[in-house]
Amino acid sequence: MSEEADKGFTVEEVASVDAPPRARVDLENTPDETPVEKLERKRDYLEGFLAQKPEGANAGDPGGALYEAVITSLKEIYDPEIPVNIYDLGLIYGVDVSEDGDAVVTMTLTTPHCPVAESMPGEVELRVGAVPGIRDAEVNLVWDPPWDPAKMSDEARLELGML
Repeated sequence: MSEEADKGFTVEEVASVDAPPRARVDLENTPDETPVEKLERKRDYLEGFLAQKPEGANAGDPGGALYEAVITSLKEIYDPEIPVNIYDLGLIYGVDVSEDGDAVVTMTLTTPHCPVAESMPGEVELRVGAVPGIRDAEVNLVWDPPWDPAKMSDEARLELGML
């Protein structure tokens, strides 16, 4: 008796195996759907998916109400030379919101010689500080890593004709 038989299985060698059947869609039992209806069904699914928020998220964590309110306020600030908001432009490197409502925004500018280098961080601090639930706002202006167009969102690239 072989060692394999002692373990409860046997080994069988075969020359070839038939390919498994391919997956098929049963068109007879699917409802007739126009392309517009199909698009609406897909859009509805996507909107529902995007509307979901993480369960048990703290208000200051990504996905939380306070964090999202801060992001919304940042999206209302536009670079005066480029018609895109600073968040989609990729100037915001980080947003931290504590449980006490303290917000710290780490950001950069397109260049150190940007004409709004003196006023932009102050505007960000004022706008974030005005969000209901934020007790204190602080802006850290950094130059490392330097900003480059690769940091822009797809929406910003589309707006600027770069996509």
